[in-house]
Amino acid sequence: MFRKNIYKYIGLVLIGAAYSACKVPEFAQRNENKNVPVSFNNSQDSTNIASIKWRSFFTDPNLINLIDTALKNNQELNVTLQEIEIAKNDIRAKKGELLPSVGYGVGAGLEKVGRYTSSGAGDASTDITPGKEVPEVLPDYRFGLQANWEADIWHKLRNSKKAAVTRYLSTVEGKNFVVTNLVAEVANSYYELLALDNQFDIVKKNIALQNNALELMKVQKQAMRTTELAVRKFEAEVLSSKSLEFEIQQNITETENKINFLLGRYPQPIPRDKNSFTDLLSPTIQAGLPSQLLANRPDIKQAELDLAAAKLDVKVAKAQFYPSLGISATIGYQAFNPSYLLRTPESLAYSLAGDLAGPLINRNAIKAEYLTANAKQLQAVFNYEKTILNGYVEVANQLSNITNLQKSYDLKSKQVLALTQSIDISNDLFKAARADYFEVLMTQRDALQSKLELIETKKQQLNAVVNIYHALGGGWN
Repeated sequence: MFRKNIYKYIGLVLIGAAYSACKVPEFAQRNENKNVPVSFNNSQDSTNIASIKWRSFFTDPNLINLIDTALKNNQELNVTLQEIEIAKNDIRAKKGELLPSVGYGVGAGLEKVGRYTSSGAGDASTDITPGKEVPEVLPDYRFGLQANWEADIWHKLRNSKKAAVTRYLSTVEGKNFVVTNLVAEVANSYYELLALDNQFDIVKKNIALQNNALELMKVQKQAMRTTELAVRKFEAEVLSSKSLEFEIQQNITETENKINFLLGRYPQPIPRDKNSFTDLLSPTIQAGLPSQLLANRPDIKQAELDLAAAKLDVKVAKAQFYPSLGISATIGYQAFNPSYLLRTPESLAYSLAGDLAGPLINRNAIKAEYLTANAKQLQAVFNYEKTILNGYVEVANQLSNITNLQKSYDLKSKQVLALTQSIDISNDLFKAARADYFEVLMTQRDALQSKLELIETKKQQLNAVVNIYHALGGGWN
């Protein structure tokens, strides 16, 4: 009767534990929003330049070689590749948790128990072999195998492994995102270098033009047709241009070193054809549909995978509330004398046990872990939505930028042509005493500024094309 009551009490405890474990705290849920506008600028063209491989998108062989080198040597990319290896190892570890753990043990020892203990009193009245009492100091030799296994009843371990696999896929997308960033950064820096080369040549030509004007001022001063002020003004202008020349030269050096850093190498000259800069044509931009960003942009895919992993983490944390079933087993040989160690079945020892354990009273730590997993899941949802929104805004900005830069470039080209013609006109008028030196000076200054701005606008156009290619998710495949 007593034994039956004990069984009832144990059963009630187990039922209560299971019931208590099932009472999981509630939390706020939010489904991710994948809705994006149906088009860019009301275009329904599904052709997308992001599908073009970067080797085909960029046509400059020098730039292609630079990108190739960067993809092999860039340290940030290599660090990301090691993160992929770390994620692979995490998958191996999670797979191992699903399988029984088996180990071996070998041991030897001595034991002396007190005479006035139950063990000591029993040994004193027992013969270890016929006619031989149990010695006070008893040796112990043993070896065998031991195994432990947790039955994955609530899919806690399987969900943990799935989360590890999802995070591995996330690191792969992270690597792709680093690649597309690297390709864009090398291309933009290369175009910046070409622009600086062309600006450097323009300044050198302008210095020669200003020197000619300075000589003209000196001649006019000797002829008493101008003053020392005009000569000094033109000298100052020549010195200003020479100072600008060294400033551009420094920018060239820094841009070359920036490219070399991206390529993972020490400073060295960057091969390039500066004469081709003004002839570089922007390819036709085809942005496709906004929904394609979900498949093309690695950062969006990475955010989506991180969200999936966070959802699995919630399931793993929730399973901590439920009882877990563990099974352990051992088998081996044990004896007080090595000569008896391999006797079977006398020295054979084995055990098999199962245990069911779960939280009952103090579950604050598990509850905190569960609520933290929920909060991280919501963070992942918001990050995913933000990444999609950021991708759409980047594309919209660059599409507008390309359109406006083309209009600006056309107007600046006309401005450069007009001011270049004005230089000769101002010189002729000055010689004919129909314009003063200040008009000549300002005309040259304006012409130089407009030429430099034209080169800058051309660089911005090329950068905008690279940026739209990057924003659409191109460059990593």
